[in-house]
Amino acid sequence: MTALLLLSIGLIAGVLSGMFGIGGGLVIVPALLLVVKLKEFEAIGTSLAALIPPVGLLGAIEYYRNGHINMKYAALIALGLFVGAYFGAKLTLGLSPLLVRRLYAGFLIVVAGRMLIFGK
Repeated sequence: MTALLLLSIGLIAGVLSGMFGIGGGLVIVPALLLVVKLKEFEAIGTSLAALIPPVGLLGAIEYYRNGHINMKYAALIALGLFVGAYFGAKLTLGLSPLLVRRLYAGFLIVVAGRMLIFGK
């Protein structure tokens, strides 16, 4: 059952990633916390480990085939992600799990609020 649940989380995250460019932070981490009941750091680390190999490769290929990828921008963002993930992990692991959960919830509220109020 756990394997099917985890595959479902991955599938949902993959579909949403292909649709909106999201996945780890907005889908996988909350699912691992709320459905699978992992602890904060385990959910974050597991999400990062799952995203490393496939990180949207097939979806990106399809967007590329249709001329919808700016390769220069993508490379620069990837470099930022590569370095930023290291510093984000270092920073987060120094915080309490409760603070991490609260900061993450606040982040989601801010993102949702901006999308609702300023989305066009």
